[in-house]
Amino acid sequence: MKKNDRIERLIESLTASPDGARPTAANDPAAHPCYLGYFECFQQQRYYEAHDVLEHLWLQVKAEKADGMANFYKALIQIAGAFVHLRQQYEQPEHRVHGRRLRPAARLLRLAVGYLEPFGPRCLRLDVAGVCALCERWATAVESHGFTINPWSPESAPNLQPLRLETF
Repeated sequence: MKKNDRIERLIESLTASPDGARPTAANDPAAHPCYLGYFECFQQQRYYEAHDVLEHLWLQVKAEKADGMANFYKALIQIAGAFVHLRQQYEQPEHRVHGRRLRPAARLLRLAVGYLEPFGPRCLRLDVAGVCALCERWATAVESHGFTINPWSPESAPNLQPLRLETF
């Protein structure tokens, strides 16, 4: 199965409701299945899948040169990538590759802030300022110990969710 087909199936499994209805992004980009799937995967600490799901949308937006949102999605993808690094380093700290993932994680978090800040304070129901602050805290936590202590654990994993519609 090709990667694109695998991602499509993952998106369908994440966004289908019990009655088979799917959210529509026709009038609300915050309801796009890839966007919602990103957060669902992130909450489940499935960071690699979160990265893949949103990358699927990012590639479409980038190809269409649509409404300047490519950098917004790129930042969220980088955040997921940073947590892929943190999780893998946590799970295999002595591994020759995974053991050295703290520096790239902090770098991705800092890059994400740079791409995300212009979309603040909110975009697509996401508290952009809050997510930037979260990224700064995590990057600082990694850097403050000279890239030797990983602050990530399954219990300390961050909560990243867009705001519900009724909060607006």
